[in-house]
Amino acid sequence: MSLKTKYIFVTGGVSSSLGKGIIAASLAKLLQAQNYRVTIQKLDPYLNIDPGTLNPYEHGECFVTDDGAETDLDLGHYERFLNVKTSQANNVTTGRIYQNVIEKERKGDFLGKTVQVIPHITNEIKDRILSLGRNKEFDIIITEIGGTVGDIESLPYIESVRQLKWELGEENSLVIHLTLIPYLSAAAELKTKPTQHSVKTLMESGVNADIIVCRTEHKLSNAIKNKIALFCNVQNEAVIESIDAETIYDVPILMQKERLDKVVLKKLGLSTVKSSKMDRWKVFLDKLKNTKKIVNIGLVGKYVELQDSYKSIIESLTHAAVANEVKVNIISIHSESINDNNLRELLVNLNGIIVAPGFGERGIEGKIKAIRYSRENHVPFLGICLGMQMAVIEYGRNVLKLEDVNSTEMKEDCKNPIISLMENQKSIINKGGTMRLGAWDCQLLKNSKTEKIYNKKIISERHRHRYELNNKYLEQLNKGDFVPSGINPETNLVEIIEHKEHPWFIGVQFHPEYSSTVLKPHPLFKSFINSSIENSKNKNN
Repeated sequence: MSLKTKYIFVTGGVSSSLGKGIIAASLAKLLQAQNYRVTIQKLDPYLNIDPGTLNPYEHGECFVTDDGAETDLDLGHYERFLNVKTSQANNVTTGRIYQNVIEKERKGDFLGKTVQVIPHITNEIKDRILSLGRNKEFDIIITEIGGTVGDIESLPYIESVRQLKWELGEENSLVIHLTLIPYLSAAAELKTKPTQHSVKTLMESGVNADIIVCRTEHKLSNAIKNKIALFCNVQNEAVIESIDAETIYDVPILMQKERLDKVVLKKLGLSTVKSSKMDRWKVFLDKLKNTKKIVNIGLVGKYVELQDSYKSIIESLTHAAVANEVKVNIISIHSESINDNNLRELLVNLNGIIVAPGFGERGIEGKIKAIRYSRENHVPFLGICLGMQMAVIEYGRNVLKLEDVNSTEMKEDCKNPIISLMENQKSIINKGGTMRLGAWDCQLLKNSKTEKIYNKKIISERHRHRYELNNKYLEQLNKGDFVPSGINPETNLVEIIEHKEHPWFIGVQFHPEYSSTVLKPHPLFKSFINSSIENSKNKNN
């Protein structure tokens, strides 16, 4: 273990959903701008092995890494902010920790000892935290601990941090505690007591916060900052205001103004540069806030009540809109609400339509209706995963006029299973981590619209699915207007379809939204937004 790698632990108190992931990603971005190599990992206290089997309403979207890990959505923030890929090692759950320890016990690794939370579970947690630093690829590793201090589930993680703080030494580790400063409107006053109690709870576990980041709706006066510093045993400069922001992309700049990066580097004994490289980020922010032109994009899905269910798609649209110097107005449409009577009313003002991923038959008929509208009215369309599959079903039903066309996921005994279960999935019983996951290559058809968009012959994109386009129907699709413009060279499965007579109609089996970042918007989303702008111009003429 090299002590040259520095470790930062981000904990939270008072309330969940304060934005530990955004603070961690913002700090990492600022440290990256100071020329340090940084990565972030998320430790989740729930007992699931991973979030892959969780309902999006329960936990938001499931983010997928290149190496096939189904992870927490915060890893999406990490990648979008840092433009650095994450992996299996960047997300750890309590379920995985206990699974590994129990497997070791079954193999006899503990030589007959009684297996306990301390030291066996905490040793496993510490090993996961330190693993990212062993290859010396990173100078600083930020570890975000899910949940709030005081939660029973989080106790082993807090104890692991206590041990690591002692083992690593003061100059090689620090703890940032994110807490809430509520505003009581009746008293017209900000209250610091919840923060004091949260810090006290952390101290009772043997961990002292080095820096306190305070989420607040109102600016903190110097008097309040001094009070927090006094009662929470930190220096005045280590009390950082995190005021509500207009957009998550404001947070790195707000943290820079609060000198969070400078305080962190000082405490870790690391040098700072005179001017950090945040110019491109500021240009992005300026365009995001000051662009006047608006493009209306319909996001058709069945989890639209919770925006986090499609977090990566929403952020990818933002990146692409800024690149095209427009503002994106995302109109969420629940696919279950779409019917023949309201179809035109819901979709007529849209400049582009995205049909989102998902599982199961609920809401699919609404998706199919939206796709037909897009195809027949030449509205730019992007279908992602299930959205691509529904586009193929719509085409089979309404253009090829095939009888009883469906996916075997929705109707196992349908007459024409144009979408079917992948062959290597048929013998699989377990649900967790068994889909086609991670990055797979795709060979693009020469001179296709997709090849021109990517400007490449071979691409690599991330997947998360069990069902694929049934190759038995390829000949029929080829005779029509559908073109299979992307094929996996290893499995010969269709990855991309496009409509050759449509201005912009593309369905992809993979998830391009997982690869879009602030400084490198995904080419498919950029092209889709560009086509939507053209559609807007045509409507206005």
